[in-house]
Amino acid sequence: MSTGEQPESVLKSHGSHKLLSVQHINQEELLEAKVTLNTSFNTGQIDSRIFSGFLEHLGRSIYGGVYDPGNDLSNEDGIRTDVAEDMAGMNMPCVRYPGGNFVSNYDWRDGVGSERKPFPDFAWKTTEPNTFGTDEFMKWCKLVGTEPMMAVNLGTLGPAEAAALVEYCNLDTDTRWAQARRDNGSDKPHSVKMWCLGNEMDGPWQAGHMPAEQYALKARNAARLMRGLDPSIELIAAGSSGRHMATYLEWDRTVLETCWDDIEFISAHRYSTNAASNTPEFLAEGVVIDSILNDYAGLTAYVKGVKKSSHNVYVSFDEWNVWYKERGGVTQDGQWETGPALIEEVYNLEDALVCAQYMNSFIRRADLVKVACLAQLVNVIAAVLTRPDGTLKQSIYYPFALYSKNATGTSLTPVIDCPTYDAGERGEVNFIDASASFDEHTGDVSLFLVNRSVDLDVRVILDFSDRNVIGAGAVQVMTGEDPKLANTWEQPENVVPSTGFSSLENGVLTIDVPKLGMAVASGITTE
Repeated sequence: MSTGEQPESVLKSHGSHKLLSVQHINQEELLEAKVTLNTSFNTGQIDSRIFSGFLEHLGRSIYGGVYDPGNDLSNEDGIRTDVAEDMAGMNMPCVRYPGGNFVSNYDWRDGVGSERKPFPDFAWKTTEPNTFGTDEFMKWCKLVGTEPMMAVNLGTLGPAEAAALVEYCNLDTDTRWAQARRDNGSDKPHSVKMWCLGNEMDGPWQAGHMPAEQYALKARNAARLMRGLDPSIELIAAGSSGRHMATYLEWDRTVLETCWDDIEFISAHRYSTNAASNTPEFLAEGVVIDSILNDYAGLTAYVKGVKKSSHNVYVSFDEWNVWYKERGGVTQDGQWETGPALIEEVYNLEDALVCAQYMNSFIRRADLVKVACLAQLVNVIAAVLTRPDGTLKQSIYYPFALYSKNATGTSLTPVIDCPTYDAGERGEVNFIDASASFDEHTGDVSLFLVNRSVDLDVRVILDFSDRNVIGAGAVQVMTGEDPKLANTWEQPENVVPSTGFSSLENGVLTIDVPKLGMAVASGITTE
């Protein structure tokens, strides 16, 4: 099915909803949906770390991205201040670094101190200049106002080197690596709380790839050494690289059964694709995300039961995004150049709507997902693109910024009464995808809505069953006529938020969500 076509089905009738043939829609028609909330039906506190990001030594993410010495827009440390400002606008509590595939052949010791040499990066076939490393990243984090989330190399290195990095970053002792940090200009520890035990070690493309049993033992040993130096850290074991892997969930089960008591998180990764250019099916991607989270909920419950443990392991969804336009072949081969342009995906409206659904899923599963990282942030499959004279915010930047700012407090479980459509392999899917947050201190509610329809606006009625809505708050919407519409350097505001419409009458709040659109209703006051 080509882009812009609706599935050949009819909308299902739900209560007062109109029965409309999808292929014969009157553009003036307006669908109705109802979202019911109750503060007793919730999945717990939303962890702000679900709005984290990811920087990897890949393409122009670092060099020419966040770090550009000599540029008029860079500070005395070589950090691009315009990029840092854009990153600060995303309100990210932490950022994962330095990889990604890069980390599995990276010796962090090469990236500290004054005696640094370039080296070949086999992950992306580039020449790494090695002028940006651990200490530079820590400076960048302070400038942006985010916390570091470090990954250690469990591919070509092992537990001892991982523990040494913890010593370098976190210890205030007179020992070798803590003293080396002081000698390198950082008197106080960096105090890194979150640590990834390798990256995608299930993947044959990964340097040091090994069977699950071998990785699990290596990760457990690393975890014990690292936590022995700093008992306060949180550890993330490498889970499956994606649902497409033949070892999906079996790999994770092995790792969890071996490492359960030594970790806090298991990682999950997914990159969504619309290679078939089927917009209606692509816009049902949230169904897949929900399915993956259900898989991990079941798996972690199973292992916890088998081990008869009171300990919990949560999900760190530490790589997620849309990625397919610039994938494979020359787009991932750096030809041994320094900072080449690789995987510079151009994001459009439909991509932004899928990203919003990722975040809806994470919010709804606040009981399971405690960390999630948009991959990546600058130039490489990124929210922000750079050139020497400035930056361009891509379409996916805006949903992230809106969600991270407004999704605070308790995650409420939405009951959605809504017309559906046939999304092909993904079945019958609601036109409206929703999540909600509730601030128990102020009584304020935020409602996050995505309209998957390509040609039908939807009026959403909020039914709050245990509270009264007394204030409508504000609504931001993002939409467009063409799902392929993207921001460009010449037209940077093709896909940006604008003020939306809501109405509060007799305690009933309605919010209009345009076709091919999303809406964030914030500051809804209740009592």
